[in-house]
Amino acid sequence: MAHIPVTSTPMNGTVQQQSYVPALSALAVLYFMMGLITCLNDTLVPFFKNTFHLTYTQSALVQFYFFFTYGVMSIPAGSIVEKFGFKRSMVFGFLVAAMGTFLFFPASLMHQYYLFLAALFILAIGIVLLQVAANPYITILGPAGTASSRLTLIQGIGSLGTTVAPILGSWLILDSADQAQQTSDAVRLPYLGITALLVLIAVIVSRLKLPDISARSENAEGRGSEIFRFRNLKFGVIALFCYVGAEVSIGSFLTNYIADKLTVSENIANSFVAFYWGGMLIGRFLGAGLLKLSRPPLVLSMCALSAVITILISINSAGTLAVWSMIAVGLFNSIMFATIFSLSLTGVEKFATKASGWLSAAIVGGAIVSFLQGWLIDHYSWAIAFILPMICYGFILFYGLSGYKPARNA
Repeated sequence: MAHIPVTSTPMNGTVQQQSYVPALSALAVLYFMMGLITCLNDTLVPFFKNTFHLTYTQSALVQFYFFFTYGVMSIPAGSIVEKFGFKRSMVFGFLVAAMGTFLFFPASLMHQYYLFLAALFILAIGIVLLQVAANPYITILGPAGTASSRLTLIQGIGSLGTTVAPILGSWLILDSADQAQQTSDAVRLPYLGITALLVLIAVIVSRLKLPDISARSENAEGRGSEIFRFRNLKFGVIALFCYVGAEVSIGSFLTNYIADKLTVSENIANSFVAFYWGGMLIGRFLGAGLLKLSRPPLVLSMCALSAVITILISINSAGTLAVWSMIAVGLFNSIMFATIFSLSLTGVEKFATKASGWLSAAIVGGAIVSFLQGWLIDHYSWAIAFILPMICYGFILFYGLSGYKPARNA
């Protein structure tokens, strides 16, 4: 799952050391829930496909509506955080997300796919607001020298949520769906439970005495168009679009892909998806050490090339080799988002806030690429469809070899 990291740009306010533990604990819970909720979408894609007898293109609307929200809400969410502050914005984000998950209840009663899509859109608004509020708060919640380690640790906990999500999805949703194929009742209780949990967390966070830090950046902004004079940022927005698109599209259709390759039920196949996200969890901790020993562009290039190779192996093989080689892509995904993000902002400090907004909006790639891949599966084959994420990783390879260089265009 893509989390929006930000640079530790100077902001007003200081934090007392004794405040770190409760604040970071709250943020850890926040990230776990964001990872869990976002990756439950990978379970909803095959569930809705079977329940509503959808094509792959139609089932891809789950991810389209969810990630399209990043494109339209990232910059407005930044304005909300600046106006109301980090804590109140996080509480509001939890409540909006809870509203979205609660709407799964009437949608399941009426058994209407478009109502689920509307609920997902509202849920995603809350998640975007949570991310935009939480990431800068983490970076300034303590010494600047340890900001990266704090963000890596909290994102690792978020990866734990993404790893647990497919297991819970198989147990709570797909297993029940096997017994009730023509209804959407299987999502009712799980999402009501998530609603209660989100409201509880919102209440707890509202009562916590978190450090009160201004969310207003002191950076000069200049004209918005000026930021795209930076070559590394311009290509970085495209690279981030490609990365999120590839990551989400593979995760979205991995259950169906594994079911076809192994000739097993989707309930069994979905449990394998935990290894895809688990690879990202392991890779983030391994990558943190590797990035200290090697140049980030080189590590990014090697991971992108490895992703292309493993996809090629998968689509040209069968059985367990095809499955595990596709799952291995998750390991190579682990360092890509944060590395692309940081390389994109090199030398762009004056415009860091606007640049971060554009990079956050690039997460809309998760909507567009997954939708296009669903269309390719419907009209061609798995092999043809997986060429699309390969092209995405190909652009990331270019970015790691050349596109990251912070030269300014004339």
